[in-house]
This record gives sequence, structure tokens and C-alpha cells, in this order.
Amino acid sequence: MSTPDATAQPEHEELGIEELEADGDLAADYIEGLLDIADFDGDIDIDVANGRAYVSVTGGGEELDRLAAPDAVQALQDLTRLAVQARTGRFSRLIVDIGGSRDARAVELKRMVDAAIAQIAAGRDRVELEPMSSYERKLVHDEVAERGYFSESRGEGRDRRLVISRA
Repeated sequence: MSTPDATAQPEHEELGIEELEADGDLAADYIEGLLDIADFDGDIDIDVANGRAYVSVTGGGEELDRLAAPDAVQALQDLTRLAVQARTGRFSRLIVDIGGSRDARAVELKRMVDAAIAQIAAGRDRVELEPMSSYERKLVHDEVAERGYFSESRGEGRDRRLVISRA
């Protein structure tokens, strides 16, 4: 049995604002390169909040709107995280948004929580939601807790989902 290495860095270490801004800059450069290759227009904004870099692409018209599908945004985020990791040597928790798709999804997730809580209020013991990304699960966990209910994650990989019940 081996002992843990005291010098090993945690997988999701807290980064300083400068490192997060640098991650955002690297991500923006990567996304700008992809947009150039695809000949898509778009404005890129970088923000840092809640220990993450947020990179938003807006203003690209119909071409960019096609990239705003949840699976496409997730794929672009995964590729961008890998590109940043290749440059920094560490895992990146950055969030990529295309055309406001993350905000639209947050509204949709709140509606799902509304519906689940209504079902629980009507007598169900618990409600299981559709599979979602870790970022989406975090948003739902926070929303459920804010409303005084309990949520837990179940399942593995792409099938990981939340179950909501009374606190």
C-alpha cells in the first residue's frame, strides 16, 4: 500500500484570479482560432467568477446559433479545456458559452426543478431528473438547496443524474 504524496496537487485546486484570467485568455485564443477556421464571426468575452473562467461567444449570427446546441457547446468546452490543459499542465474548470446557451439552459433547469418540486408537493417521494453535465448538476443542487429540498447525484458518466426529495 502506498502513501499519498504530500507534494501532489489536488485535481481541482483553487486557482488565483491571475491564473483564471490566463486560462480565459488561452481559451479565447483557442476558440478564436476555431472560429477563424470555420469562417464564423463572433465576439469573445472573458469573465472570472466562482473560481472559474467563463468564456462567452456572442454576435455571430445564424452560423454561431447552430453551435449553441447543448451537445455542441459541451463538446467545444471539452476541447477548449483540453487545449488549456495542454498549455498549462493542469486541469481547467472553465465554462464556455455560445450565444447565451448557458443562461437559456439555466432557465430550463430551474423549470425542471419547479416541476420536480411540484410533483413532490403533490405526494411523490422523489423525482429523478434527466442526465446532465457536472456543471448543470451543480446549478440544480444549488437551486434545490435554496428551495429547502434535498438532491443527490446517482449513476455514472453520461448517465449521471440528480434525484430530488424532501429535505
